Amino acid sequence: MRPVDGSAYAALDLGTNNCRLLIAEPSRHGFRVVDAFSRIVRLGEGLAASERLSAHAIDRTLEALRVCRDKMTTKGVRRARLIATEACRSARNGESFVEQVQEEIGLDLEIVDRRTEAYLAVTGCAALADPNAHSVVIFDIGGGSTEIAWLDGRATSPMSDPCKRIRAWDSLPVGVVTVAERHGGVHVTHESFERMVEEVQTLLEPFQIAASAASNAPGFHLLGTSGTVTTLGGIFLDLPRYDRRRVDGLWMADRDLDRVIDDLIVSNYDDRATHPCIGRDRADLVLAGCAILEAIRRAFPSPRLRIADRGLREGILMNLMREDGVWRRRRR
Repeated sequence: MRPVDGSAYAALDLGTNNCRLLIAEPSRHGFRVVDAFSRIVRLGEGLAASERLSAHAIDRTLEALRVCRDKMTTKGVRRARLIATEACRSARNGESFVEQVQEEIGLDLEIVDRRTEAYLAVTGCAALADPNAHSVVIFDIGGGSTEIAWLDGRATSPMSDPCKRIRAWDSLPVGVVTVAERHGGVHVTHESFERMVEEVQTLLEPFQIAASAASNAPGFHLLGTSGTVTTLGGIFLDLPRYDRRRVDGLWMADRDLDRVIDDLIVSNYDDRATHPCIGRDRADLVLAGCAILEAIRRAFPSPRLRIADRGLREGILMNLMREDGVWRRRRR
């Protein structure tokens, strides 16, 4: 066990599908991860129909949050930001759930708005954008919403704030859980897949208009962060089990994305459930995510996609450390 010296920062992202924690310490050009935790809790299960977080979903989530609290205590976290996103934003009992978390576990969850979520996603993964690209569309496919942003112009330096380059952004009220619950995720045909894509295309139209010039800039490419794109990366690499080190930063060509998605559409549920990069917890969600990705690819055709296994938590950590001036102090 490391000594409790108060040098660690923590970021928690409680989404519609996952509860994720990252604990890190500042390093020379960023941060070093000292502990991490991720669990599928499906907090937003059934939310679209009931408009409420269910008792079972709350119990699963509270159990995961207790693990997160204990990890932060053990690592001596000096500063943390704990955010909740679409499930808590849209549920009628979202605020009461946050109060329950504070009373029972002692964690202060912050329900963030869609703009904040989009900007954190950009902050967390923009470092993977091609430095020579004059335009990048970044997206984060979540469980209950999908954040998307257009970064216009080249980065001035690796440590600069990428949000200053955001020319347009949007948060679509669809994610892998909501799309799968609406269209079905166990048995998916080419026809039902197209219906998913069409629904997302309609919601994407305002952003597509606002960012219509994005794909015309030199070096344009897509940059995606989510379980959907990391899963596709793992399948493409034919990994015997998921390996973040090989997937984070992976480039995939347009034709390779087509092949992997087509193979998934014709696969059955059991094949997806037993795949080492999918698993039973996400076998009914992965094609809904692919449909959201496909809508984005059709709106912004690109010869390549870069995959990021990083996002909101990394964005939170970068902002906390930037606010504390940790890198300025290290340069003195």
